Amino acid sequence: MTNTIAIWIVVLVLGVFAADFLYFGWDLPVLVGRQLLRLVDWVSFWH
Repeated sequence: MTNTIAIWIVVLVLGVFAADFLYFGWDLPVLVGRQLLRLVDWVSFWH
């Protein structure tokens, strides 16, 4: 991965979180956290 691609990915992620904060009331981090927890539970079940 080049520095240019990494910078664009960071800008994209920050833009998504900024849009979520401005338009949707800041629910995206909670949703992502819950889905990540479900994924960890699912992976640990299969381990």
